[in-house]
Amino acid sequence: MNAQTKMIQVGDDMPVVELPPISRTTLALFAGASGDHNPIHIDIDFARGAGMKDVFAQGMLSMAYLGRALTEWVPQRQILSYGVRFAAMTHLGDRVRCSGKVVEKLEHAGRPCVRVQISAAKATGEITLAGEALVALN
Repeated sequence: MNAQTKMIQVGDDMPVVELPPISRTTLALFAGASGDHNPIHIDIDFARGAGMKDVFAQGMLSMAYLGRALTEWVPQRQILSYGVRFAAMTHLGDRVRCSGKVVEKLEHAGRPCVRVQISAAKATGEITLAGEALVALN
C-alpha cells in the first residue's frame, strides 16, 4: 500500500481536475482517438438538422476526463470499477470540472477499498456525469 492510499478516509475529496474549454478541435481529436465519428459531434450542419444550435461533446469525452482524474489520484491498477450516468450535454466552450468524494470504506474480495462518488460538471455547476468508482487501497 502506498503512503497516499493508506491515508484515504471517508469524506476525503479527490483532487479536482479542471479542463480547458471544449473546442471544435477537442471534439475532432477525440472523435479520431475514440472512433466516435457521429456527425452530431463534429458537423454543425448535421447538428442543426437534428435541432441543435451547434455540435456538442461526446459523452465519452467527459467520461474519459473523469477517468483521467481518477488515475491522477490513484494508480490505474487500484480502480476496480468505474461507472457513470450521463446527465446533461457538454457544449462548445464549456469547461469540464471533475471531482469526487470518498463516501465509504469497505472490503471487496478481501481487499480494503473505498467507494468514491464522482462527477463531471460545467463551470455553472450543472452536472453532466455522475457515478462512482470502487478503489482498492492496496
